[in-house]
Amino acid sequence: MQMFIQEVLATIEHQPVRLLTILRKIQNRYRHIPLAAIEQLAEALAIPRTQIIAVVEFYSFFHLTPQGRYEILLSDSITDLMLGQAANARYLAEKLGVEPGNVRHDGLVSLNFTSCTGLCDQGPAALINGLPVAQLDFAKIDSLVGLIDQQVPVEQWPAAWFDVNDNIQHPGLLLNSTIKPGQGLAAAWQRGLAATLQQIDQSGLRGRGGAGFKTAQKWRFCAEENSAQRYVVCNADEGEPGTFKDRVLLNRYADQVFEGMTLSAMIVGANQGFLYLRGEYAYLYQALEAVLLRRRQQGLLGANILGHGVSFDIEIRLGAGAYICGEESALIESLEGKPGIPRNRPPYPVSSGYLNQPTVVNNVETFLAAAAIAAHGGQWFASVGTEKSAGSKILSISGDCARPGIYEYAFGTTIARILADCGASEVLGVQVGGPSGTFISIEEADRRLAFEDLATGGSFIIFNRSRSIFDIAKNFTDFFAHESCGFCSPCRIGTSLLKKQLDKIVLGHGSVGDVVELESLSNLLKQYSHCGLGQTAANPVLTTLQRYPELYQQQLKQISYEPGFDLDAALETARQMANRDDAAAHLQQVED
Repeated sequence: MQMFIQEVLATIEHQPVRLLTILRKIQNRYRHIPLAAIEQLAEALAIPRTQIIAVVEFYSFFHLTPQGRYEILLSDSITDLMLGQAANARYLAEKLGVEPGNVRHDGLVSLNFTSCTGLCDQGPAALINGLPVAQLDFAKIDSLVGLIDQQVPVEQWPAAWFDVNDNIQHPGLLLNSTIKPGQGLAAAWQRGLAATLQQIDQSGLRGRGGAGFKTAQKWRFCAEENSAQRYVVCNADEGEPGTFKDRVLLNRYADQVFEGMTLSAMIVGANQGFLYLRGEYAYLYQALEAVLLRRRQQGLLGANILGHGVSFDIEIRLGAGAYICGEESALIESLEGKPGIPRNRPPYPVSSGYLNQPTVVNNVETFLAAAAIAAHGGQWFASVGTEKSAGSKILSISGDCARPGIYEYAFGTTIARILADCGASEVLGVQVGGPSGTFISIEEADRRLAFEDLATGGSFIIFNRSRSIFDIAKNFTDFFAHESCGFCSPCRIGTSLLKKQLDKIVLGHGSVGDVVELESLSNLLKQYSHCGLGQTAANPVLTTLQRYPELYQQQLKQISYEPGFDLDAALETARQMANRDDAAAHLQQVED
């Protein structure tokens, strides 16, 4: 072990910021992080052992105790559950002789759940030793259990099991106008970097991660910082259930994504970039490294790019199973080899990001679009969309529809058009933007995809009328309670309380006062949480309660009221009370 770790440390030049890379290699080798390895790392990297243990305990893909030689992770995303994953889990556990969350007595296999594998369009899905298995069913389970019991290496399993379909159903502006390697960079040099930044500004491109900050403005802020070192980071940690577009863009359009990163580096003056790839997409790593190598050989990365004296290179860093690392400052903490706890802001990454240096952080789709804009010009992009939302949006569509997959639409497209294209019928509602987004009912199908109406990072989950509003809200609320990093009390405690309060109502034990308390908890989370996870964790409750108050009402215990009692007036009195304890006492009187 000592020799192995010494070799690993030599390959990463003993840099503590690469701690996650080191731990992944140790985990892959020994199926856990041994305490002896932690002691050796602490001494070699000159960091406290407690800090290393904190990192191991923070990320769900790291373990302090041995896992099975076959490590199975079943997705429990709501889209997988809608396709029968619960039955798969029971059947697999019975066949293997191991309960979820445990390692079998012989140490051969371990079985766990993960929040989302990024295969929502072809579930139910699993990861087996990091490799994706789509469309899991009983027949496939029977076969893989036999292979495990025979101890056949995963590399010798049927290759077709690990095929992942890109499922591009409806390409649009970007996916129909891909560029050749180097085309965007050559156009930028010919036009001039300042003029190219002006073209990106003219295009109206805004960040495609959901927040919608103007891309040109972010790059300009970073370039104007007084610093000798700057960084460019591509956020490929799409952990929101129902989102899988980055998987497809990196599998099919990685060249253009890397071109967008290089373009950004040229404009802001960075010489180092990082692709932060979510741990569930580790199987894409080798192919992405091959693209980077080819670009270096073509003179599009490395020293003296295209002969213009500019140097820039990209390193891929893998995450280790933490949804919170999709938040840009938490991602930067993770890049630095720490737990992914969001930073206080300001300062923002453009002025103090990776290693406290100016850093541009954009997502995969944003860099893809930026490279195309450099090649085709700002007006090409701005001519599509709405006045406040230029260009197109790439959606990950899954759930109750005939044709799940990747769809690209001009901003301004109606929800009704999208539902028709993907073959959705008998629609109850749509979760736009993942669990942190907005649940809309079918009565809102005339609403439009746009920052000024329905903004989204890309997730689009469809539910038909056979689904339960409460199953949806409960799944998403459980997700946030599980994924809270625990840094701030409002989120750590609030998501847990919200989960329990919703469970009480779902099980039919709630009263009118419990619904008011549910709203109160939701507003506290939104107002006082440290980062976006806590601030949006109550959205599944608030948006479903807003659309379907009658369903919540039907779920409550049946209570008879005295003649002349006005329940609405009594609840309004409670809402207007400034003192929380007084409001609670008033609600108790109402309930009595």
